[in-house]
Amino acid sequence: MSRGDYGGDYGRGAHVSTVTFEEGAVSIDAAIIAEGFAMEPALVQSLMHSGAITSRYERGANEDAGLHRVTFFHEKRCLRLVID
Repeated sequence: MSRGDYGGDYGRGAHVSTVTFEEGAVSIDAAIIAEGFAMEPALVQSLMHSGAITSRYERGANEDAGLHRVTFFHEKRCLRLVID
């Protein structure tokens, strides 16, 4: 699993092509995170380095096997991405 199809809408059921899995790590384009938090993509990396944006990664088990969930937190908001 390395890429899906980006449909331009990050809402429920959207497909994202800028998510990759390499050597046990997941990489998500900053533009996806930025849109979810209504900010400029250029801000995402520095906010993550400073700890202002944090994340949690979960791998599906049992009936959710094959799914991955990444949740980003910023201030009082969260952005949850479910990846198949």
